[in-house]
Amino acid sequence: MILITGANGHFGKATIEFLLQKGIPAGSIGALVREETKGAALKARGVTIITGDYNNYASLVSAFAGAEKVLLVSGTELEQRSAQQENVVNAAKAAGVQHLLYTSVERRTDNESSSLAAVLNSHFHTEKALKASGIAYTILRNNIYLDMLPIFLGQAVLEKGVFFPAGDGAAGFALRSDMAEATANILAGAGHENKDYHISGAPLSFGRIAEILSDISGKKVPYYSPDAETYTKTVVEAGVPALYAGLFAGFGEGISRGELYPDHTDLPALLGREPAGAEQYFRQVYGA
Repeated sequence: MILITGANGHFGKATIEFLLQKGIPAGSIGALVREETKGAALKARGVTIITGDYNNYASLVSAFAGAEKVLLVSGTELEQRSAQQENVVNAAKAAGVQHLLYTSVERRTDNESSSLAAVLNSHFHTEKALKASGIAYTILRNNIYLDMLPIFLGQAVLEKGVFFPAGDGAAGFALRSDMAEATANILAGAGHENKDYHISGAPLSFGRIAEILSDISGKKVPYYSPDAETYTKTVVEAGVPALYAGLFAGFGEGISRGELYPDHTDLPALLGREPAGAEQYFRQVYGA
């Protein structure tokens, strides 16, 4: 069985959908959810629903029984994520899982003093635990989703301009669906054990984003790159929760320093095609 954790989330659902499209029998796919009722839509399609909780080691050992491959979709509770994901790794080992995939993050450095430390450190911890476990692993070093950019940019971007503390830096944004399809290809295939894959799109700066939006809208969309403190103060005053404002500012600083700039990407090879580009995505979102 191929078991997908976080099966109710966007990435988990998309990966399951691609597995089904690629001919993997629904009964050979497991979907890990906290409550069985939340897996009703997947169950209706024949996917095996399994309950388990990242905080409950015993539930994970039971959930992973009989699974050959497990995709660990990284959790969203940043403060608890290291402990939760160590539970997953240890439970997978105890249950005899043969191959564990993990959705980590792209970065140029493993420096724990990074502006992205709040996001990166739990990934570092999980990768170390996974590689020390003896389970065959695949680390998916995913860059930022293209799908996140409308959140970074805000609803009034075409009227007010691009406002983000990223300087002239660029990141390898890629669609979540392309990342999920690449993950499904790995799960359905062979020969991916004990490898780290770099999952990025073409480098894209926020200045270039402003140019694309200008072209789409037919009017000048300027780009403003404040310092992180000014950015955080401004967006909090505009109603963004302080926690998210600080997180966004950290991403901006990281991008400005080149921490999410991909030296290379394995995404085209894993997809068997070029991934969707930013201009195509923005025309779908903002073209109307």
